[in-house]
Amino acid sequence: MLSEPIRECALCPRLTQYRADNRREQPSWHNAPVPSFGGLDARILVVGLAPGLKGANRTGRPFTGDYAGDLLYSTLSRYGLARGTYAADAADGFTMVDCRITNAARCAPPANKPLPTEFAACRPFLAAEIAAMSNLRGIFSLGRGSHDQVLSTLGLRKMAYPFGHGRVHHLPSGLILTDSYHCSRYNTNTGRLTEAMFHQAMDCLLTALTSY
Repeated sequence: MLSEPIRECALCPRLTQYRADNRREQPSWHNAPVPSFGGLDARILVVGLAPGLKGANRTGRPFTGDYAGDLLYSTLSRYGLARGTYAADAADGFTMVDCRITNAARCAPPANKPLPTEFAACRPFLAAEIAAMSNLRGIFSLGRGSHDQVLSTLGLRKMAYPFGHGRVHHLPSGLILTDSYHCSRYNTNTGRLTEAMFHQAMDCLLTALTSY
């Protein structure tokens, strides 16, 4: 059964206080755990690290309203995994196709860095989500942090499945885990990740799924 954090989730004291501070400063923002985007019947689950303060925490939709979303959603559209016109607004009518997006931590953290205890507190929600996706075949992890949290959620040893951009891991459950560098502005500005590299990682996942 799918389990989601409630709007007033208080599992993480630091994040609860940060949320309260943000609500005082920006009362019109979402400022709450950010729900996943896309259907539970999807074959692909994209997993990020945590909502951005001025992105998903503001708009209430994963990767919506920040630079990372520009690259992610244009890529999903390119591969037929989304449709519509992405306007960086949760009310833009943009929809997912056979793909769902979530974060390992559901609340925006200070300095964009969740603590290990905060990941652990949110882990049951990701575990429940994966269990509820009966058609799930592939997980696309955005960044090493996301990769590590997916493995922890599935009870797998990180050393057995080292992170690598474009690397494809065939997990014991039959799921295919594919890694990409995070599509953050920092990574693209420094050249660590280019649009072509991001597309290449998605190609790796989709190619692996064709032989599933």
